[in-house]
Amino acid sequence: MIAVFFGVLARSVRRVELRPWVNAWYADLAALLVTVVFWLAQPNSQAASVTLRLAYVFAKTMFVVLLVIGALRFVPNRSSGVRYGRVAAVVAIYATVAALAIESIDQLGLVQSAATGVCVGAGAALLLARRTLASGWLTMGLAVRSALAIVESVAYGTRLFPSGWSSSGTVAIFLASHSSFDTGAEWVIALGCVLTLYGTIQRELTQSNRELVAAKEVLQGLVDRDSLTGLANRRSLPAVLRESFSTGATILFFDLNDFKEINDSYGHQAGDECLKRFAHVLQASFRPADHVIRYAGDEFVIVAQGVEPAEIAGRIDAVRERLQFERAHGPHIRFSVGQAYLPVNGEPEAALRAADEAMYLEKGARLRHRTG
Repeated sequence: MIAVFFGVLARSVRRVELRPWVNAWYADLAALLVTVVFWLAQPNSQAASVTLRLAYVFAKTMFVVLLVIGALRFVPNRSSGVRYGRVAAVVAIYATVAALAIESIDQLGLVQSAATGVCVGAGAALLLARRTLASGWLTMGLAVRSALAIVESVAYGTRLFPSGWSSSGTVAIFLASHSSFDTGAEWVIALGCVLTLYGTIQRELTQSNRELVAAKEVLQGLVDRDSLTGLANRRSLPAVLRESFSTGATILFFDLNDFKEINDSYGHQAGDECLKRFAHVLQASFRPADHVIRYAGDEFVIVAQGVEPAEIAGRIDAVRERLQFERAHGPHIRFSVGQAYLPVNGEPEAALRAADEAMYLEKGARLRHRTG
C-alpha cells in the first residue's frame, strides 16, 4: 500500500526528492514478494536458498539505504547527486557475501535487523543534527524504526546464543509479530516524508514570493525612475500626492526657459546635460525628504510635504544661486516656477493644476517683460 501511495504521489507532484522514496518502497515490496515465494516454495536446494536469501538481503538493504538517501534529500545545502548504480553495486556485494555466509533464518534476521537499525538510525541522527525544518515526524519515524530493528537484532541474537531469554515466551511472541510494529513505524516514516516534502515546497514558495516581490520592487523602481536625470518620473507622482493628502504640501512646478534654443544652439547632448544639471541643483536645494520629479521634457515638479508656501521662497532663491554659480559648466539655465499649497485633506490634482497655471503665468510675464 505504501509503495502504491508513493507511486501515485510521485506522478502527481513530480518532485525529484521523491525518486529515492518511490524506489525504496518498491524495493521493500520486492523483499516482501521474495519472502512470500520462500514460504510458499520452501526450497530444498542450496542454490535456491542462497538465491532467495541474496534477493531478500539485496531488496531489504536497498530499501533501507534508499530511505536514508531520501531523508537526506531534505537536508538544505546538501548535494543531491547520488549514483544509484554504485549504490546498487555496493549493496549487491554486501547481499552476496551475506547470502553465502548466512545459514539460518535467525542469522538472517540478526544481520538484516542490525544493518537496518544502524543505517536508519544514522539517517535520523543526521536529520536531527542538521535541524532540518518540518522533519519532526520523519526523524521520529526513522528513530522508532531504528529502535525496533535494534531490538529485533537482540531478539534474534538470543536465539543464536542461548540464554535465559531464549526460552522466554516474550521473545517468541515479539519475533512472530515484529513485522506489524515495523509496518506501523514505516507508515510514520511515510507520513513524515510527505510532511517534510510539503514543508520544503512551502519554503520554496515563500522564497520565490520574496524574490518576486523584490524583483517587482526593482522593476517598479525602473519604471518610476527617469533614466536621464535619475529622478522619479511622472508615474510616481500620484503615489506622492496620495501621501501628501494627510500631511499637506507645497507643490512647485518648474519649467526651463528657452530650452529649445539650448538644443538648437548647443545640440541635444548639451540639452541633456542641462536637464541633469538642473535636476542635481533641485535635489541640492531642497530637503532630502522633498520629492523631486521630472514631470515631462523640461518640466519638473517638487512636492514638499508639510511645508508652507512662505518657507519655499528661500529654496527657490537657492536654486537660482546654484545655477548662477554653475554657469561656467554649460549654457545658462533660466526657469519659471509656479507654486500652490495642498492643504490637509485637500484636492491634490487641483493643487497640481494651480501650480502649473502659476508657472505659466510667471513664464508669460517674463516673456512680456523681455519683448516689452
